[in-house]
Amino acid sequence: MARRLSVILFGVFFACVTAVAYPQAAVPPPAAAAPTPVPAAPVAPMAWSSLTPQQQQLLAPVKDKWATLPPERQQRLIRGADRWAQMTPAQRQQARVRRQHWRKLSPQERTLIRQRYDAFQKLPPAEQQQIRTEFEKFQKMPPDKRAALLARWKKMTPAERAAFRARIHHPPG
Repeated sequence: MARRLSVILFGVFFACVTAVAYPQAAVPPPAAAAPTPVPAAPVAPMAWSSLTPQQQQLLAPVKDKWATLPPERQQRLIRGADRWAQMTPAQRQQARVRRQHWRKLSPQERTLIRQRYDAFQKLPPAEQQQIRTEFEKFQKMPPDKRAALLARWKKMTPAERAAFRARIHHPPG
């Protein structure tokens, strides 16, 4: 029971953190074997005129400084504009809310979220999937049970939380 609770709590925390930190990031299904990373070829700058009319409309706020942006930043903005164009109105509203929340976080909170996201990305695919599954279970719990679970976690001392996490990574048995 303690192991399950700890996995659920970690999953809840991770999901909340990544939802805020990476609102449009889609988590791909775990692969059997991760491909060997190939170094990216240098990206060439793009002229504003080479963008589609829809991209130009969405990226209009950066038009005046477009030519001075690093090519990698231009590519990220283009991908973001394309992703935005594919979203439903509900998805766009959710992205706006998450962005507003992200902007309200302190730089320290943002750094912590990024570090935790990176740590999750380094976990084996099976462990990532287990966390996702447990989080889904948590989401389906009645609100009163979720609140009780979170209250229990908040009442733990830092030492109790550390012991709890240690049981996750090294379960008895």
